[in-house]
Amino acid sequence: MMDIEGIRKHLPHRYPFLFVDRVVAIEPGVSIEAYKNLSINEPYFDGHFPGNPVFPGVLLVEAMAQAAGILGFVTMGKTPEDGSIYYLVGTDKLRFKRPCVPGDCVKLEASIVSEKRGIWKFDVRASVDGKTAASATILCADR
Repeated sequence: MMDIEGIRKHLPHRYPFLFVDRVVAIEPGVSIEAYKNLSINEPYFDGHFPGNPVFPGVLLVEAMAQAAGILGFVTMGKTPEDGSIYYLVGTDKLRFKRPCVPGDCVKLEASIVSEKRGIWKFDVRASVDGKTAASATILCADR
């Protein structure tokens, strides 16, 4: 388990761009399970879309990448404080299956596929109540 202070230690992101609220399971070198709770109070819901609030897809991808980033940092035994930073450098096979809306508790899962010369590949998935919202293979670079 990792609370918000542990998350902030392993990610350089801060409000309003921190999209992981809690880590409930992490196995270094293997996988992570984390959560993002969606609240109508978040600013992007006012404009995306008025009368039909939907969590923006690009932010859902960012949330999955942040969960993968935590897994990568923990696996390497590094933090941003050590001068290490993870950049999202690519996505493959990105698919959106259902919208995420205020009130949803979005489960974020990531597993390590490979690491070569500082480029990490992760399989990621976001789901709500067991139903896939989005999935992808993402690439992150450790700099």
